[in-house]
Amino acid sequence: MKFCKKYQEYMQGKENQLPAVDFKKLKKILKTCREDFESHQEHDGQSCPHHCSVCDGTFFPSLLKEMSVVVGCFNERAQKLLELHLASGFQKYLMWFKGKLQKKHVAFIQEGKDLVTYALINAVAVRKILKKYDKIHYSKQGQAFKSKAQSMHIEILHSPWLCELMAFHINIREEKIKSNKVPSLFEGCSLNFDDDKPSLSCELFDSVKIDIDLTCSICLDTVFDPVSLTCGHIFCHMCACSAASVTIVDGLKAAEIKEKCPLCRKTGVYEGSLHLDELSILLSRSCHEYWEQRLQTERIERIRQVKEHWESQCRAFVGV
Repeated sequence: MKFCKKYQEYMQGKENQLPAVDFKKLKKILKTCREDFESHQEHDGQSCPHHCSVCDGTFFPSLLKEMSVVVGCFNERAQKLLELHLASGFQKYLMWFKGKLQKKHVAFIQEGKDLVTYALINAVAVRKILKKYDKIHYSKQGQAFKSKAQSMHIEILHSPWLCELMAFHINIREEKIKSNKVPSLFEGCSLNFDDDKPSLSCELFDSVKIDIDLTCSICLDTVFDPVSLTCGHIFCHMCACSAASVTIVDGLKAAEIKEKCPLCRKTGVYEGSLHLDELSILLSRSCHEYWEQRLQTERIERIRQVKEHWESQCRAFVGV
């Protein structure tokens, strides 16, 4: 089955709930472009005719708008779902107590599964349509567009909420839910260790496999209390604070706009950083001994920074 038909079948009935990439419309735009391309014998092999319906601003603006809506919807739904899962105490009691607990839990897990499927199949759609664009135009503009999308934080595979959903499914699986009514989880979604270096992987379609490295590039160890910057790179919270030239007390939100990501060197990536709570739970269970050691080490450092902060505040107050 061709992907276009497969994608349409998947999105059928979901249009009112979930936005989608208009794969069929974009293919029609490219078909028109191909016909224009072949009709111009004077074409130099490097660029499209001047009246090309793709290059005049039809294709990329449409795709950019659709990608923005898709990733915005995905992030919002994933955030709401995981907030429910991570709720604690009386709040969680109120959320889960109201009747038919098991039925709601099944629906809860299924929604997480559907969101991961939604993210991956839309990622495939974008990848295939950009590949088709480059094939028709003998160009690399499709690849350049992918880089632009990443810089604009609308590349769905780079969303921190996808990483959180993957960790969520592994956490649910390890919570020993054995009821026959619980839907099957992602068998291809797993936490792997290669020479003690962890990574998250998920493969739902044969053409897309996600591998997320969980080694902090600053301390070169497994990420502890992980945070994702808006560029998509993951670091230990304390390492990220150090790179942003802020203290634990001030937090990453206090970082100046000029501070850069240690990996990609982009600026302004700290203010919208996200704590990866599901991933933190997963790693604390899977690397228990290491987690306890880091917890002790970081507790000492946190106390030191808090002490220095309040000493500086007291000196400023008394005018010393």
